[in-house]
Amino acid sequence: MWRQYKFSVGSRGRGTYDITREISSRLSQAEIITGLAHVFVHHTSASLILCENADPAVHRDLETFMAHTVPDGDPMFEHISEGPDDMPAHVRSVLTQNGLAIPITGGRLALGTWQGIYLWEHRRQSHSRSVTVTFHGDNG
Repeated sequence: MWRQYKFSVGSRGRGTYDITREISSRLSQAEIITGLAHVFVHHTSASLILCENADPAVHRDLETFMAHTVPDGDPMFEHISEGPDDMPAHVRSVLTQNGLAIPITGGRLALGTWQGIYLWEHRRQSHSRSVTVTFHGDNG
């Protein structure tokens, strides 16, 4: 059996946004006990990460790392049609991932103790991001 849900995540600009509860809520609706959740973001300048959910410094450090690795306005980039963060956002997305697979055990996402599912917005301005989650598995 499978169920699929689509939802939007409103970002306030660059940063990480915890979507674990939204996905867990959809899993409760799907009534799947054992299986797999696949989460997909429909954008080329945002990504998904499994990350530390307890210490916000981890998220700040990740952003600092990306700012150092793929800085906005780098003159090596030709694609700047939407501003100096345009191509860096695409590179950041390619370096991370647009899909995640998470096991479902006992009707819950089988995440580690300190893991959360995050949408990582790579653009400076706010955006509405579309996410699809597909659950595959058994309900009994």
